[in-house]
Amino acid sequence: YGYYQLVRFLAFAGFGYLAIDANKKNDGKMMFIFIALAILFQPFLKIALGRFIWNVVDVVVAGFLIISVIQNKNNHEKK
Repeated sequence: YGYYQLVRFLAFAGFGYLAIDANKKNDGKMMFIFIALAILFQPFLKIALGRFIWNVVDVVVAGFLIISVIQNKNNHEKK
């Protein structure tokens, strides 16, 4: 249980940081997505979605983050 709390806190902090970074880059769409993810993963008030739905959310978010990293890397290589 403590592991999941730690993961939720780190996800909350990480998505918060990414939202601030997106705001600095004037990317409102990504800022909104990262704020929504920070709220979804925040460890203070749990959102009960059920195990199956949380598994789907985790896979979708992981895929989104991987695609974001690849796109960000490609954008930096073009500059």
